[in-house]
Amino acid sequence: MPRSISAFAAEEERRVLSMEPVTAPVHHAYGDHPDQVYDLWPTDGPRAPLVILLHGGFWRYDRTHLTPFAAHLAENGFTTALPEFRRPGGAGGYPVTFDDVALAMSSIADGRPFLLAGHSSGGHLALWAAARGLLPDCSPWHSTDLPAAVLALAPITDLAGAIREDLSSGAALELLGGVDKAPSRLPSVDPLTLLRGAGTTGVPTVVLHGSVDEEIPHRQFTDYAAAHPDAELIALPGVGHYTPIEPHSPANRTVIATLNRLSAHVS
Repeated sequence: MPRSISAFAAEEERRVLSMEPVTAPVHHAYGDHPDQVYDLWPTDGPRAPLVILLHGGFWRYDRTHLTPFAAHLAENGFTTALPEFRRPGGAGGYPVTFDDVALAMSSIADGRPFLLAGHSSGGHLALWAAARGLLPDCSPWHSTDLPAAVLALAPITDLAGAIREDLSSGAALELLGGVDKAPSRLPSVDPLTLLRGAGTTGVPTVVLHGSVDEEIPHRQFTDYAAAHPDAELIALPGVGHYTPIEPHSPANRTVIATLNRLSAHVS
């Protein structure tokens, strides 16, 4: 069935995703593959909080659309790193997308405390990265070197739900390698599954979403909050999926304020 959204949601998507990309002043590689790179917006002062920002696009699209938001974070005092990673439809998908996110975290932070943020499917990757301490010790992704705090903006939290709802025409199945492979792969990369039984990641977590988000079913947000009672759930009235990453919007001011508050966890 073709995707159908309201005029409000269509205008929000057009407005935010048509913003002019911003070129970062610094570019680095964190690995040997052409997609293992990141943009960096440094800020003055050695105590500026580091934010590693994971882009959305249902795991398929690149980071370009999030460069205005990344630059805006830097303007507000955050040293901001925006990594790319291998994506489904190209060289990525399970397991290498997750390999890249794990490698980017360790390489970019290099032992420095950091805040982790992500939007939409990037929010899924951020919540997964913050839950890596819940993976078995034998997992190649297990780590106790976790972010100081995580802010997930309109995130996908439940891959099984994303498959069931057929979000973005099978994006989650594509990430996991298809219907035959998804069941065995999902438990190690799904934030909601990892939380069940544990009850917390131990990482201060905020899930922030718009009350009229038409891209992600709201159960994705509320089910995660129910499974992770330590997490804070913020719903912004009258806000859709994309406005939280729109610089200077009222929703984005709440995002900046939340990151400033989470900075208290970065010592």
